Amino acid sequence: MNLEQQLIERLQTLAPTHLEVLNESAGHGGYFPGKESHFKVIVVSDEFKGLRLVQRHQKIYAVAAELMSPGRIHALAIHAYVPDEWQGEAPASPECAHAPKG
Repeated sequence: MNLEQQLIERLQTLAPTHLEVLNESAGHGGYFPGKESHFKVIVVSDEFKGLRLVQRHQKIYAVAAELMSPGRIHALAIHAYVPDEWQGEAPASPECAHAPKG
């Protein structure tokens, strides 16, 4: 099972009403086909009710912890919402300064 699938599986434990996992590795330095190192996650869940943003991120990092080791996920952009906050789209990711020039 690849890293993206493992990440999705772990995030499912938060009972999301909406879940997107985007592999953004191709936009970062050192990329080669098949590399999985940079991800963006959008998670909408009632599990985040009453939690501050940092607590929501901690909850996501807790379920993804074993995937965040060296040689696995290098960067994880997190967008965590409760259903009432979700407007249908998350902010775009910034360009990487070390992205492959093409």
